[in-house]
Amino acid sequence: MRSYNQFCAMARALDVVGDRWTLLIVRELLTQGPCRYSDLQRGLPGIASNLLADRLRDMEASGIVERREEPPPIGTTLIRLTERGRDLAGVARELIRWGAPLMLTPQGDAAFRMHWFSMPMRFLARDNTPEAQPATVRFGSLSDGCDALIADGSVEVVACSTDREPDAVVDGPPEILVALFTGMTDIAGAIDGGLVVSGSMAAVRRMVPRPGPTAAPDRSTTPATGRLPS
Repeated sequence: MRSYNQFCAMARALDVVGDRWTLLIVRELLTQGPCRYSDLQRGLPGIASNLLADRLRDMEASGIVERREEPPPIGTTLIRLTERGRDLAGVARELIRWGAPLMLTPQGDAAFRMHWFSMPMRFLARDNTPEAQPATVRFGSLSDGCDALIADGSVEVVACSTDREPDAVVDGPPEILVALFTGMTDIAGAIDGGLVVSGSMAAVRRMVPRPGPTAAPDRSTTPATGRLPS
């Protein structure tokens, strides 16, 4: 592990987490929770297996991650953040906030995983109708996505689960999702840009910023588009 060799808290922190991929590994463990090595690698397109192993070894030595042997029915080793590793959630949040304006333009062939959107959505989503019945909106799929649990004035974003039947399923280009949840477009504009909603449009509308006074009104949808009316 290289060091800046400076008696400075920021420099010392970067000695530990400043290497390439380290904070993205933290991102995966914050979004996925404890996971297998293969799940971690799948969420990090472009990383070589030996480099991931090296980074995990350094992070384990620094007290950021730990490995635990889980008994059946899991029956495998799971990698998880330690308490000190979870303290990096604030760092991740600020990096996401700072980087959000950079996400409105597609970057060629850049990889995207829907579950990456779960962290920014925790800070951007809201419950616009807290008096309504609880609802679940799934972004992406069980294999790559997240569930937004909307109830009582709050939105909890968690990993997808087979135990939940979502009221709506949302998919679409990442830049459109960013624009929708940062209030730069409304649902009608997002649909024009490629957003696809299956199920309750009302559940989706409930958790995104309210459209401004000049925004286009919501449009009715048809099964032929893969979008169903609420």
